[in-house]
Amino acid sequence: MYKTKNPHALGKENIKKLLLSYSIPAVISMTLVSLYNVIDGIFIGHGVGPLAISGLAVTFPLMNLITAVSTLVGIGGATLTSIQLGKQDSEGASRILWNVLALCIFNGIMFSAISLIFIEPILTFFGASEETLPYAKEFMTVFVLGLPVTYVFLGLNNIMRTTGYPAKAMQSSFLTVGCNLITAPLFIFKFEWGMHGAAFATVISQFAGFVWVLSHFLDKKSFIRFDRTYLKVSWHFIKEICAIGMSPFLINVCASAIVIVINNSLEIHGGDLAVGAYGIVNRTLTLFVMVVIGLGLGMQPIIGYNFGAKKLERVRKTLYYCILTAVITTTFGFVMIEVFPRSISALFTSDTELINLASEGLRITGLLFPLVGCQIIIGYFFQSIAMPKISIFLSLTRQLLYLLPFLLLLPRHMGITGVWASMPAADLLAFITAILTLIHHAKRSGDYSKAVLS
Repeated sequence: MYKTKNPHALGKENIKKLLLSYSIPAVISMTLVSLYNVIDGIFIGHGVGPLAISGLAVTFPLMNLITAVSTLVGIGGATLTSIQLGKQDSEGASRILWNVLALCIFNGIMFSAISLIFIEPILTFFGASEETLPYAKEFMTVFVLGLPVTYVFLGLNNIMRTTGYPAKAMQSSFLTVGCNLITAPLFIFKFEWGMHGAAFATVISQFAGFVWVLSHFLDKKSFIRFDRTYLKVSWHFIKEICAIGMSPFLINVCASAIVIVINNSLEIHGGDLAVGAYGIVNRTLTLFVMVVIGLGLGMQPIIGYNFGAKKLERVRKTLYYCILTAVITTTFGFVMIEVFPRSISALFTSDTELINLASEGLRITGLLFPLVGCQIIIGYFFQSIAMPKISIFLSLTRQLLYLLPFLLLLPRHMGITGVWASMPAADLLAFITAILTLIHHAKRSGDYSKAVLS
């Protein structure tokens, strides 16, 4: 039913055609996941209440940490797999698959156990108040129980996309989002299970995706599959996976730290509803960012393969087309949130105060949103050519060097407005840093500079 796109075509076919075939499924997958988060927030806002949105916002740091561990393995394994395939090493790619599976299971069990033991102090540290803690705890207690399943699903889905099945990887998102859209309103509105119901719906949906990807890699017709011949945990591959995946891992860890600061600052200057407003702002902006991340994920196997095959002109073209598309995407997002902030906010809640807070947050945080697309793609580019240190540097500068100081300084003088204004200020400096880093690296790389900058 599903035809594999031979990975070796990455070095031969037209770049635009490859980007369409690899990026569109990834973009659709990421958009579906983001849309699910938006719709889930709408269900919770209208089915449980405005404080439930605030409780959900409190879980963002923990969710970012969970995502961090997932991307460490999934994206690291996918990138390493594409490079091995570019070197015509299918055996190495098969060995990586087993190591990704082992890491996903181990990380899922460990993170689930730690989260359950320390759930209340963790959520309190992340900004939960006495009013919002029960909502956050109800959701996360159920969600973390399913982490081993979630990690295997996400990790193997990244490998599926890289090894020639971008459309089938997209189908995974359709399956999980579809299951959630059916179960979430049933559990929240019909059974009145509240936050527990929202979390149960998420876990059930992830399990459906888990079965889907596992069956793919057990199928003997798959290009890369579970073959007992290559069943061996290799510390060499584990170190390589973690090194390449360290950049998105640190992005999410830093994002978690930043959200903690944001939540606590908003709680001080605006109370629980201000935290809920950030939940709406974050979910809305993430919808567009996930499209760009989908572009980056679709770009990775193309750049990784051609970099491994030393076809640098194809690397340059891929990077150019992705940056252009990413900027168009975030510019569209900028127009939407600046023109329709109240309409977007009203989707999540009917509470007037919460709508007002979220509308102001959207307008201010989105002021320089067009620049974000370029910045993200440049980070993915360095990750794709196995230069994680540069990608990590770009991630840390945006989150820690720029955004954190703004968050510590501006709210003292501007209150809530200072929290919102910190984000576009950091986006501007991060964009400039990413462009200068790309130019500097290209000039230092000799002939490679012609491939990147010409």
